[in-house]
Amino acid sequence: MSSSRNVKPPVFNSLTGAIRALAMDAVQKANSGHPGAPMGMAEIAEVLWRHHLRHNPANPQWADRDRFVQSNGHGSMLIYSLLHLTGYDLSIDDLKNFRQLHSRTPGHPEVGYTPGVETTTGPLGQGITNAVGMALAEKILADSFNRPGHAIVDHSTYVFLGDGCLMEGISHEACSLAGTWGLGKLVAFYDDNNISIDGHVDGWFTDDTPKRFEAYGWHVVRDVQGHDPVEIEAAIQAAKAETGRPTLICCKTIIGAGAPNKQDSHDVHGAPLGAAEIEAARAYIGWNHPAFEIPADVYAAWDARAKGAALETEWNTRFAAYAAEFPELAAEFTRRTAGDLPADWAAHVESVLAQVIAKGETIATRKASQNSIEAYAPKLPELLGGSADLAGSNLTLWSGAKGVSKATGGNYVYYGVREFGMAAIANGIALHGGLIPYTATFLMFSEYARNALRMAALMKLRQIFVFTHDSIGLGEDGPTHQPVEQTASLRLIPNMDVWRPCDTTESAVAWAAAIERKNGPSSLAFSRQNLPFQQRNAEQVENIRRGGYVLSESGNASQANPLQAVIIATGSEVALAMAAQKQLADDGIAVRVVSMPSTNVFDRQDGAYRADVLPKGLPRVAVEAGVTDGWYKYVGLEGAVIGLDRFGESAPAGELFKYFGITTDAVVAAVKKVIA
Repeated sequence: MSSSRNVKPPVFNSLTGAIRALAMDAVQKANSGHPGAPMGMAEIAEVLWRHHLRHNPANPQWADRDRFVQSNGHGSMLIYSLLHLTGYDLSIDDLKNFRQLHSRTPGHPEVGYTPGVETTTGPLGQGITNAVGMALAEKILADSFNRPGHAIVDHSTYVFLGDGCLMEGISHEACSLAGTWGLGKLVAFYDDNNISIDGHVDGWFTDDTPKRFEAYGWHVVRDVQGHDPVEIEAAIQAAKAETGRPTLICCKTIIGAGAPNKQDSHDVHGAPLGAAEIEAARAYIGWNHPAFEIPADVYAAWDARAKGAALETEWNTRFAAYAAEFPELAAEFTRRTAGDLPADWAAHVESVLAQVIAKGETIATRKASQNSIEAYAPKLPELLGGSADLAGSNLTLWSGAKGVSKATGGNYVYYGVREFGMAAIANGIALHGGLIPYTATFLMFSEYARNALRMAALMKLRQIFVFTHDSIGLGEDGPTHQPVEQTASLRLIPNMDVWRPCDTTESAVAWAAAIERKNGPSSLAFSRQNLPFQQRNAEQVENIRRGGYVLSESGNASQANPLQAVIIATGSEVALAMAAQKQLADDGIAVRVVSMPSTNVFDRQDGAYRADVLPKGLPRVAVEAGVTDGWYKYVGLEGAVIGLDRFGESAPAGELFKYFGITTDAVVAAVKKVIA
């Protein structure tokens, strides 16, 4: 068959037949899935994986392996078939369990579930963006560690992507940057099959994709017959020869190639082929084997274990020579790729906190954040900063910051106005290893990056999101820039730790906790306006790390004036709580002030600690300049929440807090009401 786009059909063989058969059989057994992409990209996969991809199935975490990303993650049976056939710890029973509960072969590839899967893909466009981050990480680490005659960081990043990935706006953000950075070891294969779920894409996707990528500064290999191994091989060789630009290989393919009655149509995109079509396909491609049965000679031809072991052994030999000549660099490389912090990290944090407390500065927490970066970054060469065109407002630059460019590596990335791309690129950097990325924008614009934040949490990445201008306190820019629901909604993302510090001490602790956290991302929300320094004893400083703690109290059960209520606050509103405590004390009412910079961390504490901070039976009032619903879990229906359940206004910050009733007097009135 030849399609209407003059695509040369495959010459079927047993190597690609194994991919097609496994994809058909697994989707059919699960009664759900996407057979079209695996069947349509079988030849591309065979050439890349058998002849070019440098990897070791016995050690999926080998530091200098090539990275492979299937951005069109709905076609997950392609990567699962490849991992199984090449010898990864992924059995035929795992493939039979495709899309089932607790399976190692979930519906979309998920990092941590399947050995050899480098990133979780499915939301289209994010896989290619993660891959840009991986390629950028390789470039930065190579610049940091390689020395003449010793290229210990020297690998490529390969991506499979389809029309859907290229339609998503994030692909424009990421691919534009990839060209600007000259990521010559990034190679993307565009599965140009002209089909998406709704049918032929001619009615909604008519971009001249090759021209688009040439405009980004990519090397483009056009009009490759995606079922012709000779053309695919030549295209990959051309990509490898181009070291100064990323490469897009445009492969004309037939979706579902091998299914004689459904190929080249949306019918084969996202549904099982059905028993009759699978039987017809087996005959059509010459695959005369039962479901899930792969002949020994096919396994032998695909098996990459011996080759992979040899590649890693050769690298280990080179690394040993590198370590002999550059022992300190080798030790640093080993530490960073393991994700370990320096041995004296805890002592350094303690020293930083002592200095912060001694200064006792009243400054904006965004400035306190910058001071924290300034204090921690010299100890952490793996810290890679960046901002979405707001470095001067987010205050993410520090004295040792060096911008990444096409010519060199560095430790700071200027992402431009690309919040979504920035966050997903940083996800790829974190996935690659050896670097700890932090990115920044206004808290309001976390909305642009929202799905990448969720993906960071889903993948449990060591990622730090810096969000400044955290409330109506930013003032005159008005409701388009004033976050109201953002902090609360970030707290709802599973595995996301959200910190909203009230002063310099809490800011330094939040930064240290985020850096140390290995099993998930952190969002740090900082103020534009100055916030007063709060006095604490050593135990209180230590308890900041527990997410919530007793900051101050004006009474005690053993005194004549016992505690009557608890005020819970975060960020800029802690100062209001402290002022309210003083005013209430003047009226003979003793209250406890609890600072809760991270509700997520506080909720993970044991019940005894939480009950000690928030004693049962004491009425509670919470105050935060944002939506109120989330705070009722702490104050109960009988408590009160001072907040903002509407959008803001444009005016100076002080006027806005008064206008919306987020004031000391309002907190005092709320306390008196709940204890009445």
